[in-house]
Amino acid sequence: MSKRGRVTILGLNYAPEPTGNAPYTTALARHLQATGFTTTVLTAFPHYPQWRRYDGYRGWRSETIDEGVRLIRLKHWVPYPPRGVRRLVSEISFGIRLVLSRWHRPGTVVLVSPALFSTFLAMLRLTVQRRPRRIVWVQDLYSQGMEETGEGGGLAQQVARMVERWTLRRAHTVIAIHEVMAMRMIESLGVDRDRIEVIPNWTHVTPSGLSPTDAKKHLGWPPVFTALHAGNMGLKQGLEVIVSAAREAAEREPSLRFVLLGDGGERARLEELAADISAIAFIDPLGDSDFSVALAAADVLLVTEALGVAEMAAPSKLTSYFAANRPVVASVSADGIVARMMLEAGAGIVTAGGDSESLLAAVEELRENPDHRESYSQRARDYWLHNLGPDPALAAWARILQPSILGEA
Repeated sequence: MSKRGRVTILGLNYAPEPTGNAPYTTALARHLQATGFTTTVLTAFPHYPQWRRYDGYRGWRSETIDEGVRLIRLKHWVPYPPRGVRRLVSEISFGIRLVLSRWHRPGTVVLVSPALFSTFLAMLRLTVQRRPRRIVWVQDLYSQGMEETGEGGGLAQQVARMVERWTLRRAHTVIAIHEVMAMRMIESLGVDRDRIEVIPNWTHVTPSGLSPTDAKKHLGWPPVFTALHAGNMGLKQGLEVIVSAAREAAEREPSLRFVLLGDGGERARLEELAADISAIAFIDPLGDSDFSVALAAADVLLVTEALGVAEMAAPSKLTSYFAANRPVVASVSADGIVARMMLEAGAGIVTAGGDSESLLAAVEELRENPDHRESYSQRARDYWLHNLGPDPALAAWARILQPSILGEA
């Protein structure tokens, strides 16, 4: 038996998926294994953010070793587009695979949510097992997201809230990634405050250090002022605001270019909306090194949220953005988590969510004021250096998980 105990992590996403929950689940699993825990991960075959299984991954189940981690992949149904009932059935299919699989006698089970409904099914199994400690790591508040995006209707939102409340209240520890999220868990879901730990996400991208000019040359991008959004293209991102800003820019700003880098359930629709716009480009997901270069190639980085989205999550892209040493323009709710993080960091300009004119005006302001760009960039990097490194977060995880050795056979 390991000196530090056995940990099993149950989560839908894992490397090589480049964005979303995968980088954090992967980093945690590898860190725990490297520091003396015996670590097992049960996950799906890679499919995100494209919502298609990656080439080269086949079969019903596979088992490999990833930097010492026992990595078990389970086939589940991957929907496209991932909305409504399709998303629910997908999560349930993964949850059933989890429930019917061996977990290798862990002292602690870490359940990553979302996916909420697979986490719920796994928690059902855990409630009849007395021994494993139960930790739920919440990256997005599922019910809050449905409410804020208007997805699913009132009954579906009520069911999601009931499921989320039941699941979180059965955990010995719940990990929130922001204090605002923790307060929402307490106020809306009835989770005891003494069961919640706040561990912010950390930057998982190594900055390239290239100038925008050199990075554009490396990628073959045109040498024009570029505003980049990098990450998932889903409903909650509200990326129509960028398409609208690009349309306005194309009419009067020929030297301004918007780039949407990544994939997701809304990409095809966004490409249709932008088909006649010369000032916007869509680029497929990149590997880690080229992704860092793409962030460096941006003169401005963009984060957006759909109207109404405020407290469901803290977008992981902000951690990478701040490390990239570039100014950020956020088109988000003024009282949401992203706006608070931007204010704390002083990393750029916050504009009203869904307001394409304000978004374009902020990008233009930064284009015309290199001193402002430099100031925001430096503040973003300083905030990253002092608040978003992996060491404090992973040390907090090790502290929480250390009691997993107690009671193990």
